[in-house]
Amino acid sequence: MWFGVPRHSYILKGIGKAEHKGRKKTTKEEVRQPGTMTAAENVCYTLINVPSDSEPPTEISLKADLEKGEIKVKTEALKKVIIMILNGEKLPGLLMTIIRFVLPLQDHTIKKLLLVFWEIVPKTTPDGKLLQEMILVCDAYRKDLQHPNEFIRGSTLRFLCKLKEAELLEPLMPAIRSCLEHRHSYVRRNAVLAIYTIFRNFENLIPDAPELIHDFLVNEKDASCKRNAFMMLIHADQDRALDYLSTCIDQVHTFGDILQLVIVELIYKVCHANPSERARFIRCIYNLLQSSSPAVKYEAAGTLVTLSSAPTAVKAAAQCYIDLIIKESDNNVKLIVLDRLIELKEQPTHERVLQDLVMDILRVLTTPDLEVRKKTLQLALDLVSSRNVEELVIILKKEVIKTNNVTEHEDTDKYRQLLVRTLHSCSVRFPDMAANVIPVLMEFLSDSNEAAAADVLEFVREAIQRFDNLRPLIIEKMLEVFHAVKTVKIYRGALWILGEYCSTKEDIQSVMTEVRRSLGEIPIVESEIKREAGEVRPEEEVTAAPAQKLVTEMGTYVTQSALSSSRPSKKEEDRPPLRGFLMDGDFYVAASLATTLTKVALRYIALVQEKRKQNSFVAESMLIMATVLHLGKSSLPKKPITDDDVDRISLCLKVLSECSPLMDDIFNKECRKALSHMLTVRLEEEKISQKKESEKRNVTVQADDPISFMQLTAKSETSSKEDQFQLSLLAAMGNTQRKEATDPLASKLNKVTQLTGFSDPVYAEAYVHVNQYDIVLDVLVVNQTSDTLQNCTLELATLGDLKLVEKPSPLTLAPHDFANIKANVKVASTENGIIFGNIVYDVSGAASDRNCVVLSDIHIDIMDYIQPASCTDAEFRQMWAEFEWENKVTVNTNITDLNEYLQHILRSTNMKCLTPEKALSGFCGFMAANLYARSIFGEDALANVSIEKPVHLGPDAPVNGHIRIRAKSQGMALSLGDKINLSQKKSSA
Repeated sequence: MWFGVPRHSYILKGIGKAEHKGRKKTTKEEVRQPGTMTAAENVCYTLINVPSDSEPPTEISLKADLEKGEIKVKTEALKKVIIMILNGEKLPGLLMTIIRFVLPLQDHTIKKLLLVFWEIVPKTTPDGKLLQEMILVCDAYRKDLQHPNEFIRGSTLRFLCKLKEAELLEPLMPAIRSCLEHRHSYVRRNAVLAIYTIFRNFENLIPDAPELIHDFLVNEKDASCKRNAFMMLIHADQDRALDYLSTCIDQVHTFGDILQLVIVELIYKVCHANPSERARFIRCIYNLLQSSSPAVKYEAAGTLVTLSSAPTAVKAAAQCYIDLIIKESDNNVKLIVLDRLIELKEQPTHERVLQDLVMDILRVLTTPDLEVRKKTLQLALDLVSSRNVEELVIILKKEVIKTNNVTEHEDTDKYRQLLVRTLHSCSVRFPDMAANVIPVLMEFLSDSNEAAAADVLEFVREAIQRFDNLRPLIIEKMLEVFHAVKTVKIYRGALWILGEYCSTKEDIQSVMTEVRRSLGEIPIVESEIKREAGEVRPEEEVTAAPAQKLVTEMGTYVTQSALSSSRPSKKEEDRPPLRGFLMDGDFYVAASLATTLTKVALRYIALVQEKRKQNSFVAESMLIMATVLHLGKSSLPKKPITDDDVDRISLCLKVLSECSPLMDDIFNKECRKALSHMLTVRLEEEKISQKKESEKRNVTVQADDPISFMQLTAKSETSSKEDQFQLSLLAAMGNTQRKEATDPLASKLNKVTQLTGFSDPVYAEAYVHVNQYDIVLDVLVVNQTSDTLQNCTLELATLGDLKLVEKPSPLTLAPHDFANIKANVKVASTENGIIFGNIVYDVSGAASDRNCVVLSDIHIDIMDYIQPASCTDAEFRQMWAEFEWENKVTVNTNITDLNEYLQHILRSTNMKCLTPEKALSGFCGFMAANLYARSIFGEDALANVSIEKPVHLGPDAPVNGHIRIRAKSQGMALSLGDKINLSQKKSSA
């Protein structure tokens, strides 16, 4: 349909195209209302689509169509009139024509179009008096308000909400009142809206509106009508709204959800303004927690927590949130409600209540979405205490086992990793739980997913070092799963743990047995040569494979036919794991094996006194090392052994041949000491961060702080507490006010950009307001000439991932006048954007071409979209390997201290330093640090800072080095590099 007024539209735009006395065509304009407001700030209600190729008709042809045409012709002519008026045409001669020939028609499309026409047509003379013709229009409105068709009545009532002329509304008041008693709910609810708007704008026209609507509300049965009436009472006469609510407070749970939402809002506002009313309404809010509508439950829970901090209230609200998360299918809803639970947890008093609900919170893990599970596990981990840790571990163990049975989903591996890390954290915080957790987790060492197995291995390493009593259990389990390990990295780690912590004779012999089992027959080279020789026996079944087409690296096709045999692949499968790794050329694991064998052999010598057994064990260890060296030097493996690995194995052979006490000490004591020190430092860092977190949450009150009594607090002070409904409305409209920095210079004036010079005929400057995904440019335009500037238009264009939402409207500026023009720009990704353009205008009375003033470029700062974030070292390394865009920035600064330079870069780029403080402390002339940040669009940015202080150039020499930035997108990497380049040097001020 060509025309439509959305039921709940408050901000609507008029779009049109016309030509007017030499004016340039414009494709998009806003409806202009009389008054001093700029066009961009005018209120407009209707969206109209205009074909771009339509030619503007003449006034005479329109008049002829409106007078003598058929209904269809009149409809088209009326559409054209509306478009021309939207584009600034006056058309005063058509007003009487429309009143005479179009207004009496009963066609519904014509009636709908007339409502738009009467909304936009000028209704007053230049001196502000009402036009005489409008009296006839007023009579037509009155007839429509008594029309038998309920849609025409309702549409007319909606139209009356937009009227700002009291003289037009006054004769219609009896008809509007009578619509409150109409049989159809559509008419009644629009009548309530019309009465509310008229009462708000012209109270003298209907002074008894609150009383009238209160009486209407008492007798009304329709939910939407009741909602509109109650909403009006909230804003027009709150006492009456409360009186009504008091009479039906016990029936609130039977009302429709739209009315329940409004009741929650009223209770919140009343209790916010007058806390003594809380006791009166808190029972009602409790009842609304049981509503069938999820929206009502959500709002009621939020309101209940703001009204009362009693444990029962917090528990009821939290329980309601948990039910919503479980029952709602939309993941976005789940995440929003989870955020509310996390906010509750931030309050120290509420945290204790939530600790009892950990088991309920874990029910959310049934959701398949990884982000929801991640937040849930983090929340549960924050809330876990010694009372419920056992139950938490049982549930997490069940979840871990479930991930094994699930058909592989892309997020299953990541979820398993999350569970392993959560169990790891639980075991570190509650050592008693480690014994329950370890047997389940060690099964995952044989998992094909290396990341999950690596997490388990890290956990096992920490557990075996910290909990002496668990060592026998861990060693036993490790020996059980050792032969099933599939990945070489995990195999190396498992070898190291066995070599480091096997301390009994039986365990050492078990390790040797497992190594021999994993290595197969030795010497390796001879057995492999035998195997190769055995593969080409004549009796082997050989088949010719069909020819197949293959694509080479160059993109060309080749045809290949081959003889295939089933035996090599079978032999490949039969190869033990360690031999398989060595044949693939991975000799780093051989170096690890040599170290392990050396450690256990030295320990075996200390444990067993019998010389023959000692020599036998050492000889077996040396034989294994020698046969691995022999294999490495042969041509059998896919890649030859590296010199480093040869050196390591040779060293281990030398150590075993000499068995000196010094080497024994280094291999068996110093290694463990280094690990112990690393784990201690990490634990200290975790404790410090937890302490900081708890200090942040604890509200400290000084001894001399004033005590605030709610009853004695002035109105102005209570209003300083933020109204949650107002805040959420502002957030939805994108008007959230950021807290200004404490520095007085960091005010809004810092964001003002001068666009033209002071000597230009038109002076312009822009305030750039960044609000998450969009930017609002508030441009002040000043006419510095003594001429009237007509059709003054701000023309903008963008570079980068920016998009201009709408073209700003043209203005007419009086001599030395000024106006504000607003322009919205949407942002799609994190990269530096540039907005550029010019101001074009006509000088009144001049015959020359259009004048143009070119504007300075506005650079959009990437820092508005980047926020510090954290990730693990493993995740950082993985992203570093995956991201394809790198930007290398050379350090060019006047800062002389390494730490000061790093802090300066962190402040300038909003990034977070992942390298621990202990690693950065001290002075050694160079520094390396990893930085990480994430944009609001979910883009990751990594940076590695490698800097040094050239000592030979003296103490005043500046820092040098380079910063490597990596990101998934080119724009992110380049933009961050530009930002670092611009801000490297410290200002002298």
